[in-house]
Amino acid sequence: MSKIHAEHVFTSESVSEGHPDKVCDQISDAILDACLKDDPNSRVACETLATTDLIVISGEITTKSQVNWEKVARKVVSDIGYNDGTIGFCAESCKVMVCIHKQSPDISQGVTAGQGMFKEQGAGDQGMMFGFATDETPELMPAPIIYAHQIVKELAKLRKTKPKKYAYLRPDAKSQVSIRYKDGKPTRVETIVVSHQHTPDMKIEELTALVKEVAKKVIPKNMMHAGIKYYVNPTGKFEVGGPHGDTGLTGRKIIVDTYGGVGSHGGGAFSGKDPSKVDRSAAYMCRYIAKNIVAAGLANKCEVQVSYAIGVAEPLSINADTYRTGKIKDDAVLEKIIREVFSLKPAAILETLQLKKPFANGWSYQDTAAYGHFGREGFPWEKVDKIKELKKAAAKYL
Repeated sequence: MSKIHAEHVFTSESVSEGHPDKVCDQISDAILDACLKDDPNSRVACETLATTDLIVISGEITTKSQVNWEKVARKVVSDIGYNDGTIGFCAESCKVMVCIHKQSPDISQGVTAGQGMFKEQGAGDQGMMFGFATDETPELMPAPIIYAHQIVKELAKLRKTKPKKYAYLRPDAKSQVSIRYKDGKPTRVETIVVSHQHTPDMKIEELTALVKEVAKKVIPKNMMHAGIKYYVNPTGKFEVGGPHGDTGLTGRKIIVDTYGGVGSHGGGAFSGKDPSKVDRSAAYMCRYIAKNIVAAGLANKCEVQVSYAIGVAEPLSINADTYRTGKIKDDAVLEKIIREVFSLKPAAILETLQLKKPFANGWSYQDTAAYGHFGREGFPWEKVDKIKELKKAAAKYL
């Protein structure tokens, strides 16, 4: 009897740094960076809204740092490229409204060592967080989301580095990549969709040719073919964009930020939250664990879930799922290995990944806020430095 080759097509999307929700994520994370720079113990939960010539910054922030909230926001918007006063959203002319107050003392005592019921730094909230890794790309990420990110990132790079040649490109953009899988492995790209904000004089043929050129550059040659369907600005035009075309909010692109719909998501957004919030820090730690498990050859795919109660340091549960690709027969054994090699207490996560000191280690939280929090080198949760320890811990079960 012949083997049945299961096939399916999976799609992921990305958005550019100029997308209204991403504008807000970057402002919120730039404010977090500004707070942590002089006060690593800052408590930040910053939410941003952006609409026609208006930015609203709100949330709960307790910090010793002296931060000019308006100046930070305007710089982010300017760096993205919204500097034209005629398109409805401009760094120089937009209004900035600031509505910030301090973190609740009830939350603070639960996440500050020496306070609260357990005298140990506890989780900043209840909930579950997930991390994922797969060997289908060198980044150990799902292929559709990686290529979707790289398309809009490359277009943004061209817009900024060659402003005369690509003067017709404006900051807002979205991409979508559909990939055919066979026996669980990506085999070929089926469809690429790009919607890119542009000037009135843009010619669609020019943008289409550019998108095809970029796709050819960022997607592996063996996955490209003459039959790929391209949809470039399929509505016909995209002149009105950014926060003028669609109001943006922090935390609305959680699937773009993670794995493009592959695996599970706990529901918590990342941007604007200091690392005492396990929504963010534990999701980073779970990615770190899952990536190291795959890099160690213990599985072809791995998803790690952890859950917490607010104010409690020890996670309530740890679960690992290798989607039947694990080298150890029983995935339940991976929980024992994870507990042996990694600590998932909030204070240990902060120390392991050095999340309070991003600048000292060459990265920033604002860096994470566009083109995905995972799959890009330079972030501490992307290191694969636990391979030997994992192999040693797993040896007795193999």
